This record gives sequence, C-alpha cells and structure tokens, in this order.
Amino acid sequence: MKLVLKNPDSFVNQRINIFKKEIPCLDTAWHYHPEFELLYISKSSGIRFVGDSVSHFFPGDLVLVGSYLPHLWRNDEAYYEKNDDLMVKTIVMKFTKNFMGVGTFDNPEFLGIKNLLDESKLGLSFSKKISQKLNDEILEIVELTKGEQSIRLLDILYKLSLSKEEDKKVLSSTDMRQFSTDNPGRLDTVIRYISDNYKTDISLGDVAGIACMTTNSFCRFFKKMTNKSFTEFLNEIRIRNASRMLIQENAPISEICYNVGYKSIPNFNKQFKQIMGDTPKAYRYKL
Repeated sequence: MKLVLKNPDSFVNQRINIFKKEIPCLDTAWHYHPEFELLYISKSSGIRFVGDSVSHFFPGDLVLVGSYLPHLWRNDEAYYEKNDDLMVKTIVMKFTKNFMGVGTFDNPEFLGIKNLLDESKLGLSFSKKISQKLNDEILEIVELTKGEQSIRLLDILYKLSLSKEEDKKVLSSTDMRQFSTDNPGRLDTVIRYISDNYKTDISLGDVAGIACMTTNSFCRFFKKMTNKSFTEFLNEIRIRNASRMLIQENAPISEICYNVGYKSIPNFNKQFKQIMGDTPKAYRYKL
C-alpha cells in the first residue's frame, strides 16, 4: 500500500481563518457563527452592534466576539457615498476553540485564555492602549504561514488575557448567543432600515411592515433578538450618531438634535444623557 502524505494545512484551515479587508465600506449582515472572531479596525469608523450593545467604532477598535454572538459593523454614511479617499482596512481572525488542538485551553497554563474566551460570549472591546501595543503583530499575521498564524494568534490571545480590567469592556449586557435558526435575515433588514432612516420619523408600524409582521409580533421578535424595544434601539442609533457629530462637526447642538431625528431639544438632551452619561454640551467639551 502506498504511503500518502496528507496536507497538514487542511487540519489548520478548518480551525483558523485570517484575512485582511481593504474595501470601500463594511456592510456585512447581522449574523452569528460558531467560530470566535477577533476583529481589528485599522482604518474605518461607524457603529457596531454586538449582542445588545450599540457603540461607535474608530481606527484602533479591537473586539473579540464569542461564538454564536450576533454582530454587525456598519460604517458612517460617508463610506457609502462615492469617495475614493474613504476606505476600510480591517484584519479578521476567525477561529474555533480547538484551533490549537482539542482540550488545549483546559490545561492550567492556558487558564487565562480559557477565561478570555468564556468572557467573549458577551463580546469584549479592548482599549486603544492594548490595540496600539498589538498593532504590528496583528497587521503582520496575514502574511504568515498557517502554522505561524496559529502560533501568533495564540500569543495575541495570551496577551489579551493579561489585560487589566480597565483595558477591556464587556459589550452585551445579556447573553444574546443564538443557537437556534431564528431568521437573522429579517432582523438584518430591520437594522439596515433603521440605520439608513434614523433621521426621519420612523414608526413602529413602519418597521413592523418592513419585517412583514404585525406590530405585536414584531415587538416580541425584536425584543427577543436584541434585548431592546424598538424605541430603545432607535434612540441608541440616533444618540450614537449624534455623539459622532459632536466630535467631528462644529454644528450647533440644536442642529445636531434635528439632524438625527429628534423634534424636541429637551427630549434629545434627556436621551443623550441617559445613553452617554453626559449632556450633549458636557460631552462635547469633555473631549
């Protein structure tokens, strides 16, 4: 019988997938998958959705998403316009828990990584200090061989596991992992609609119609999938965009209020403080 040498890369390829994206915009669907995902944004900005978390992201954003945790990165509006100067640059590292072999992280010497992966079920965002420290290692990983990538990823995860509490932030407030086959496409359509039309007067009936559901059925579905009511979610989208405008633009606060879909300045101030922890004026001058 002839002895055949099998390609060792096939073993690694099933457990690790690392690639670089250089594209005009990120517009992936609201989705989840069994692999863990470590995503590093080197050039891009917008709003990310991880579980029930809605947050802004900027260059240097480094996030670890646990398996089956729904997530979506959407760029700021300018990225969807024809502008050659705006490009997305990101490194995506997808891997299974057993990418270094079955039971590897059950060994005592890897307890820190095991705990890190357990924490990622809610999503973890790392400070800019951490992402800057790992910048070169992350950017270089796409150029390595599959075996070298596994070793480098192990090293990166080990260093992340040593992060102090102030250098990492849990994103989702509840366990939003999706182990069922509930229709994520329907929710993706709704999120895209809200993200594209938050400046207008969107009603519950509008989004229920987009989802082809009655308002009562939609409310139950949306709460189950996002852990937020439609109104809470819409307010977060509006306020996160307002916070970006306060940083990047010199427009009066009243103008920003109307530009993100609010008709009342007192209501805008109330929602802003509730979500961001400061009034719009205090937020702008603190930065």
